[in-house]
Parts: sequence; C-alpha cells; structure tokens
Amino acid sequence: MSNKLITKIIAGKYKGKSVELPALETTRSSKAILKESFFNVLQYDVIDTIFIEAFGGSGSIGLEALSRGAKHSYFCEIDKKSYKILERNCKTIDADNSTPILGDTFEVLPRLVNNSFKNDAIIVYIDPPFDFRDGMENIYQKSYEMVESFTNENIFLITFEHKAELVLPDILGSFRKYKTKKFGNSSLSYFERFESEE
Repeated sequence: MSNKLITKIIAGKYKGKSVELPALETTRSSKAILKESFFNVLQYDVIDTIFIEAFGGSGSIGLEALSRGAKHSYFCEIDKKSYKILERNCKTIDADNSTPILGDTFEVLPRLVNNSFKNDAIIVYIDPPFDFRDGMENIYQKSYEMVESFTNENIFLITFEHKAELVLPDILGSFRKYKTKKFGNSSLSYFERFESEE
C-alpha cells in the first residue's frame, strides 16, 4: 500500500487527476475548501491567463488553474525534495503548459514577472511557508516587499493565502486589498491593481 499523500484536481479538463503532495513537514497543501473558494471567486477570469504560484510546493493551485483554462502556470520552489514532486506533477498533469522553477521565490519571481508576459493577464498566488521551517519569521514582510517590487501592469490579481490571525496591509505597492475570506486557521486576501492618484 502506497503511503504517498495526494490531492485531486477539483474541476476542469483534468478533474479527478491526482497531484502528489510533499511530506507534511516540508510543505502544507492548500485545503480543498480554500482552493475551491479561490477558483469560485476567479471563475472565468482564470481563462487564458499566466498563473504564477509563488511558493510552489506540490503545484496544486497552479495545476488547478491550468485545468480551468489558464494558458500557462509557473511555479517557484526552493526545497529540492518538494521541487522533484512538483516537477513530477507538472509532467503528469500538463507538461506543455507548466514550468516549475527551482530557486528562491524572492529572487526568481520579481525577475520573471517584471521581464515577461507583456501581452498576457497575470494572476499571482502567494502562499508563504510558515510554522514548519526555522528562519521564516520575516517571510510575510519579504513577501510584501516582493509584491511592492512588481512593475508589470498586466498583473490584475494577487492572492495571499495566510494565517487567519494575520491582517495584511491594505496597500502593497500598486495593489489594494479588496477582500479577505477566512477558512478555519487560514485566510485568503485578494489584491487588485489600482491607479495611484499621486
């Protein structure tokens, strides 16, 4: 009997396909209810977008986005064991339209976002790791600064998955928080691009 942890694609063209999860001590999988709510908010807005999962883990959010019509998904993951699983999942679900990147999200993502996708709508999903790795105390602050460094005007949505007790800033660079939804110990906070009145 396999002791592999798995989740499944909820809807779309790859519905029911299995996504292997890294070991629990390495990463947390986004809960199905939270994932479903996120895509209920997005609905058709995900179609033909570039979807970027900042802390890739298993890739379950970005692969779900592909299943629901995203044009291409990119994933950043620094942990080598998690990355191997992420790579396998991308190959299994949609090798042509998924790009896993091994590296530090805080270095890779601003470069990727600011230098590419000049003609594509972009969604960024940020689920910073917490509670299981030492040295992560300032992970949210670094994530805020990363968002503030985004200059690509095609990013129309940034969503943070975060600890429910954490209240995220109302403004991050060119993005304004417009909704937070709580799911037990986790929340999703949604940011949209806005034009500064300066």
